[in-house]
Parts: sequence; structure tokens; C-alpha cells
Amino acid sequence: MDDVRHGPGPAAGPPRPGRRQPAEPAAAAEEGTREDFARYYRQHRAGLTRFVMRHGANPHEAADAAQAAFIEAFRSWHHIDHRAAWLRTVALRMFLRQSVRPEEELTDAAPERASGCGPLEAVVLREQQARVHAALDRLPGKQRQVMTWYLDGISTDEMAAALETTPAAVRQNLARARAHLRQHLGRRAPEGAP
Repeated sequence: MDDVRHGPGPAAGPPRPGRRQPAEPAAAAEEGTREDFARYYRQHRAGLTRFVMRHGANPHEAADAAQAAFIEAFRSWHHIDHRAAWLRTVALRMFLRQSVRPEEELTDAAPERASGCGPLEAVVLREQQARVHAALDRLPGKQRQVMTWYLDGISTDEMAAALETTPAAVRQNLARARAHLRQHLGRRAPEGAP
């Protein structure tokens, strides 16, 4: 195996066995970026997948769109300011570019399940998720977009920047989306209420 030299040049000498050579500053920065990206990916992949599902994707389409968005993000990770908003924009575009498919009923389980719940609670949760997905599908495009971003914890300022609109317009769309969701989902009366 060839001896690879690390360092400023001939004066550095051959690498010493058993000792790690200091990384070049650019390589160290790249490694830090990779670690930062990997950490962010692990923490936010499932949430991004759910976000795309809220826009009508099945779990497989949503996972593909989320993965494609993360691939694009990795290429310019250190240049992206509002990462959550940027990833949602790209993932949604990736999903919308996929071939148009006929309406189908949401039947697959969500990628991330609530832990510690029994079979009955899991069934109830799936039914509730299906109702929410159906109600979100009925919203007009802008309202669905801001509501799904809101559900993922994106601030109105970040949404406005990503959507190239004003925070007031985002708040107005959120208010309209809430009104539509109230109408479609209804408010259930507590047990024992008249």
C-alpha cells in the first residue's frame, strides 16, 4: 500500500504509525458539516415525511420526496438559512412533480407511531389521523400549505420568507384554514356533555 503524506509538504515526513494526522481546516469544516447534517436528518426526517403526507402523499411517496429534499439540502447545507422551511418547500415540490395519481384512501400506517399505546388507542389514533388527513386534503392549496407548516412548528415569519409573502398573509391563511378544519372536523363535545 502506498504511503500517503498529510500536512504541509516534505518537511512533515511520513505519518507515524498509530497516530492520526491532523485534518486540514477545510476537511475538518466539511466533517463538522456532515455531522451537523446527519444529526439534523435523524431528528427531522420523520417529521418531513409526515409533512408531505399531510399534502396527500402516501407513506412511500412522502418518504421519497423527503429523501430527495435532504439530498438537495446536503449539496448546499451551509448556505441554507431557514432549513425547516427550505426542506418543506423542496419536499413538497418533489412530491408535486411525481406523476398524478387517482385519489386513494389513506391506509398505510404513519412512519412514526405513538409509543406506549395499546391496540385500541392505536386504532383510534389511526382513525383520527385519517380524519385529519382528509380534512387537510379539502383545504385550498395555500391554506393547506400554511397549516401543515404550522403543525410542524414553523413560525409565521419563516413561512412568509419561504413563501415570499407577508406574515399577515400567512396569519390570514392560517385563520381561514382553522375555520375550514373546524367545519370539517367539528368540535366533539366532551363525554357527558348535553
